Amino acid sequence: MLHFRLLAALLAIGLTAGCKAQTTAPSNLPAPLQRRIEVMIRAQYDVPSDVNLTIGARQTSQFTGYETLPVILSKGGKTQELSFLISADEKKLVHLSTIDLTKDPATSIDISGRPIRGNPDAKVTIINFDDLECPFCARMHQELFPATLERYKNQVRFVYKDDPLTDLHPWAMHASVDANCLANQSGAVYWTYVDYLHAHGDEITGPDRNLQKSFAALDRIARQESTVGKLDETELNACIAKQDETVVRASLKEAETLGLDGTPELFVNGERINGAVPEDQLWAVIDRALRAQGETPPPMPAPTAPAKPPAGAAGAGGK
Repeated sequence: MLHFRLLAALLAIGLTAGCKAQTTAPSNLPAPLQRRIEVMIRAQYDVPSDVNLTIGARQTSQFTGYETLPVILSKGGKTQELSFLISADEKKLVHLSTIDLTKDPATSIDISGRPIRGNPDAKVTIINFDDLECPFCARMHQELFPATLERYKNQVRFVYKDDPLTDLHPWAMHASVDANCLANQSGAVYWTYVDYLHAHGDEITGPDRNLQKSFAALDRIARQESTVGKLDETELNACIAKQDETVVRASLKEAETLGLDGTPELFVNGERINGAVPEDQLWAVIDRALRAQGETPPPMPAPTAPAKPPAGAAGAGGK
């Protein structure tokens, strides 16, 4: 049932995303059969009751013994068409979904010029669409560094893309711009800045949530990292003062094209990870990517044995 509920959730997303209406010929099936198909689809795929479902006209298909049958879902003026197959004896219905293997935007994410952490020549690339003010991103960042990097060492490389959710996080855009100002001169300093922000988000927000104070804190920290990294301070100050959002906006556009609606969102050699997942789930995806590249993942760490209670503690409190 989980598969069906997942598909229903995807259908709901598609409807609310504004899918274009499609013109479909009226059904040429008997009314009782149309009703039976509707009832079964609603039950099997958990289609919400406020979504209208209509059956289109069946047509010849490329599958012997089956014909294509369009099913149209609509709500609030928005429509989505799904393809099914119906058997010639009208006793079986199959959901048909075609995936174009030549068109996967996740495998063509632009990482040119982005700072790399890890082995630049690694066969597995972990791309993280990151919001520097997002607490879930901070949690994900802490799982990546140092544990995940230490586990895989030179087998992986990490690249961060900007995805500041400005409606939720008012200083995230400014943070991304400052981070890119540092990245223009040093990838290493960029990473120390990102590390600091993800570890001190509350400090930057401040108790009074004064946005101008947050901006000033971001700039001050960037200058401090620049001094430690011996960067060109004149160049950095000019970049910070300009606050050019062009690079960040381009990354946001790419996130939109990929259908991302939250952060963090990771891609491990194209396989998507939605949200801050537990470490073992993240490592399972990385292991799959390594094996696909002909590499052997490191062995899983041995489970930690539960701590033994102190002597005599077992009967404490008992009668």
